Amino acid sequence: MLPANNFQASLQRLEKLLGQAEKVTDAAAGAQIRQVAQAILDLHALALNRLLEQLAESSEPCHDFLDTAADDDIIAGLLLLHDLHPLDMEARVRKALVKVRPMLHSHHGDVELVAVEEGIVRLRLEGSCDGCPSSALTMKHTIEEAIYQLAPETVAVEVEGLPEEAMHEEQLSNRFALPLV
Repeated sequence: MLPANNFQASLQRLEKLLGQAEKVTDAAAGAQIRQVAQAILDLHALALNRLLEQLAESSEPCHDFLDTAADDDIIAGLLLLHDLHPLDMEARVRKALVKVRPMLHSHHGDVELVAVEEGIVRLRLEGSCDGCPSSALTMKHTIEEAIYQLAPETVAVEVEGLPEEAMHEEQLSNRFALPLV
């Protein structure tokens, strides 16, 4: 059994199980498995949507509760799965950048959000340790990790302002990276 607090691991387990269900040789059984899974997801989406509507209509202040709930990895993941997260993608990307700024500042750098369009996040690195391609790459990867954590629907992260040596170093590391299985 997976830890209850790890949404990504639980989601990966579900995807693995659904992948195994896809391999069922009995077409009728496979179709029924997919229908059951979709019915469960539809039921969860309906209940979550109703909960959010009731909270929003409540006469008591609940925005702090919604913000706190949306900060929880498990709840946020479920809200994202059903397209119910109270923050749009750009707001979540901005939140991710706020999280990494202390580390960037410790390296005399910063990052500016240029745009979020069609799932592509465009950033500009500023003042990032001239002559330190490895440091710039570390900052880039840290930023990407934070963005993908809060906005997993991100298609790509494009970063301006990387030193030329860092871009070359990243291309080399990508060329020799082992393929993911």
